[in-house]
Amino acid sequence: MKAKAAVVIAAICVLSAFEIDAPAASGSVAAGDIRQFEGAKAGQAEMGVRNMGYQLVRSQGLTSLWYNESRADCAQIVTSDGRYASITTVDPGVCA
Repeated sequence: MKAKAAVVIAAICVLSAFEIDAPAASGSVAAGDIRQFEGAKAGQAEMGVRNMGYQLVRSQGLTSLWYNESRADCAQIVTSDGRYASITTVDPGVCA
């Protein structure tokens, strides 16, 4: 039980840091939308992407493909200067 509480506290700390480091969004992105991590520091946002159910499929250079099986959703994430520069939903077949 203590280990589970420690994991929850660690996750909250990481996500709190993410909120501080994320730049203000220019548009409105709904909660639960992977695009909420656009502009965030890649190291911190990766945990959030994983917590949403996405699994890394493959990477090439600074571009990575993430797949969420329960949503049948494929996302392409491009990293630049240590941040998620762009997050685009692509055809799920791209992640196959």
